[in-house]
Amino acid sequence: MGNVDSKLNFRKAVIQLTTKTQPVEATDDAFWDQFWADTATSVQDVFALVPAAEIRAVREESPSNLATLCYKAVEKLVQGAESGCPTEKEKQIVLNCTRLLTRILPYIFEDADWRGFFWSTVPGAGRGGGDEEDENARPLAESLLLAIADLLFCPDFTVQSHKKGGPETAEDIHSIDSCEYIWEAGVGFAHSPPLNYNHDLNRTELLKLLLTCFSEAMYLLPSSETSSLNPWVQFFCSTDNRHALPLFTSLLNIVCAYDPVGFGIPYNHLLFSDYRENLVEVAAQVLIVNLDHDSSNSASPSVDGTYTPPALYLHRNRIMTRHKPNLIVTCYLLPPGPDNLFVNYLSRIHREEDFHFILKGIARLLSNPLVQTYLPNSTKKIQFHQELLVLFWKLCDFNKKFLFFVLKSSDVLDVLVPILYFLNDARADQSRVGLMHIGVFILLLLSGERNFGVRLNKPYSVRVPMDIPVFTGTHADLLIIVFHKIITSGHQRLQPLFDCLLTIIVNVSPYLKSLSMVAANKLLHLLEAFSTTWFLFSAPQNHHLVFFLLEVFNNIIQYQFDGIGNSNLVYAIIRKRNVFHQLANLPTDPPSIQKALQRKKKTPEPISRTNSQDGTSMEGSRPAAPAEPGTLKASLFATPGITLSTPTLEAQVFIYMENPLPMQTTENSSLGSHQRFTYPVLAPYFCAGIEKLTEKSQVSEDGTMRSVETDSLQTSTESTSPAIASDTESLSGTEVIKTDQSLRLQVWGSKTIKVILGTLKQWTPTTDWVMSWKSKLPLQTIMRLLQVLVPQVEKICIDKGLTDESEILKFLQHGTLVGLLPVPHPILIRKYQANSGTAMWFRTYMWGVIYLRNVDPPVWYDTDVKLFEIQRV
Repeated sequence: MGNVDSKLNFRKAVIQLTTKTQPVEATDDAFWDQFWADTATSVQDVFALVPAAEIRAVREESPSNLATLCYKAVEKLVQGAESGCPTEKEKQIVLNCTRLLTRILPYIFEDADWRGFFWSTVPGAGRGGGDEEDENARPLAESLLLAIADLLFCPDFTVQSHKKGGPETAEDIHSIDSCEYIWEAGVGFAHSPPLNYNHDLNRTELLKLLLTCFSEAMYLLPSSETSSLNPWVQFFCSTDNRHALPLFTSLLNIVCAYDPVGFGIPYNHLLFSDYRENLVEVAAQVLIVNLDHDSSNSASPSVDGTYTPPALYLHRNRIMTRHKPNLIVTCYLLPPGPDNLFVNYLSRIHREEDFHFILKGIARLLSNPLVQTYLPNSTKKIQFHQELLVLFWKLCDFNKKFLFFVLKSSDVLDVLVPILYFLNDARADQSRVGLMHIGVFILLLLSGERNFGVRLNKPYSVRVPMDIPVFTGTHADLLIIVFHKIITSGHQRLQPLFDCLLTIIVNVSPYLKSLSMVAANKLLHLLEAFSTTWFLFSAPQNHHLVFFLLEVFNNIIQYQFDGIGNSNLVYAIIRKRNVFHQLANLPTDPPSIQKALQRKKKTPEPISRTNSQDGTSMEGSRPAAPAEPGTLKASLFATPGITLSTPTLEAQVFIYMENPLPMQTTENSSLGSHQRFTYPVLAPYFCAGIEKLTEKSQVSEDGTMRSVETDSLQTSTESTSPAIASDTESLSGTEVIKTDQSLRLQVWGSKTIKVILGTLKQWTPTTDWVMSWKSKLPLQTIMRLLQVLVPQVEKICIDKGLTDESEILKFLQHGTLVGLLPVPHPILIRKYQANSGTAMWFRTYMWGVIYLRNVDPPVWYDTDVKLFEIQRV
């Protein structure tokens, strides 16, 4: 009954606030205390009892009252942090203010006039109504962030007290060393505190508020030209936050130490609530947001190594109502300041036991959805794998020692297999394009290192539930089979990933000691499909895919032929030798080109249905599925989309941004669709060609990597490197001739995409164009192999009357091509190269995932986000 009365009193207070047209004095504690002093409302109650329309009404009609409400709520949090919340009443007040601010903040951020409010000091607030301004006062945002940080290490509230006794012996929150109160054992901390579900709940609510503070980024239009710093994150991760190190460690450890299976008791997650899961999920989200850092925007050091921040700007911002100005706010635009401490701490982790703890934890959680048991649904399945992939990406990106640790043992395969599982599972779901892209981004990063290719030779024995052909082989076989599945039966929005998928295979190919017959046939099937004349002539970039595949075959033949390993691939090449002969004799005359294009118009089947004997082995293939109701997806087809299924929200996301790179538009996709695609800079790899995303390196004779200049490659390796940019950005069906001009295209009304281009004209293949790349097809090695081996195989078959391929394979296993092949070409590795476009994509993707994952309560639902556009499906 008391809880009902509490809700009624809280609702009455909200109604009073919305109906008051005159400002309420900040000193009127009797009025303001109604919102937090005597109420015991849950966060769900607060969201239900404070409707969005009423928050907006107060914002427009009584801005000074909303400003005072925010100020007083922050003041209560500061007081709670100062006192250490020794009583239950003070704890309840802190929680009520936390829930109220979590509800209100998104509506502050969505209004451009209000966005600077928390970075201001409010004249007269809490000082008897005087208009004097306290120049030494902290902006509200800083006070709020520091209070949250203090409260996250508040004994008996969010951490276990180290002292015994009652409130009279409570610890002084200012004297404690919060490094002694790290939430979980792991990196830099050996003691694991006892579980306390009340502490977990309180931490979760404070972290939700922290995440809400950081979410101002959702309400700003994305821009790759100036990847603006998030002032909330910037301050929280600065030296002003004395808890930065223990909080970073707590978040990282609590994520990596979490074991959803627990003691392995079947159905344990149905018998009791797991409060730790909610905490781990929001901890992962706060962690990756704090690691959202673009190093190119850091303040640059001077000659003496010190940082010189730019001047502090002062801006007077007047928030207007419909009738008269009510409030003047002083907004401080923060300078870049010192480096992000979270990134700093992450980059400095170096102990092998810490790396082992992190990698094992992430691999365990990523593998959780793959766990199979005899009892259906008997183990808990986590849902925050996308946040874990972003965290893994950040770890590899910011800490190269961690990346090398991952690659020096077979533990990297514990991450590879779940990623391949997610890629295969999401390939036909239009709403999970973002998941596809981050998975491929991670694999591209890993494939740039030699050790990754070496690790792929480990036999694949763990059977993960995937709808792929049964095979006996290595992890390299698994990777190739899954990539083949994505290309042949994924939806068409994945077509810009084809180059990236084949680049990964090219990078690892020199180190693959054996391919199974299934994987070998998949590679030949891709070559067969991509080398058809109608496909080659239908778009100016399509022949690049053939170059990639030929480079794969050349790498394996030149570096891994000897021994029994790759006889399956050699046999597959011999069986499909007609494909290579057809490539060598590709017609270049105009009538043949036109005939091939006419054949294309009459052949609407997707690539997986090309005339190939391999088509029968594609079990589990399915056509592209429409987005399920209740999903978030990107409307721009080749954009790395934001994706996540959710049981309660029904939304569709449209991403737009200022684009400093050429926008690519295709009338006809690579696989024959007639749907129009636009590729904005959120996928910079696909807009600017692979040379923008990767740097090229060669492996020298001593095994070391050396960088290769693009200019020198232009002549020597162009035949095996189709990714080198030309003077013309070629598009599928359209050619963009670059000039110094720029053009702004209107997208969705007022939103614009800046396109650097000249004139557009319809692209058509010509004899000269075909000749320009046909003469560079790297067929010499394969043709020499066929020239030597085909007569020998045919002779054996005739002499012995062989019809069993196992005998032929046995012959090939004992064969040698030493001295018969051309001189081995240098190994060319294309390494991931960071750029502002990918940084912007990761930010957009990360916030899109967070938006949809937070549905209880729905923190940002029905607010006017700008980073992506929400539409109900």
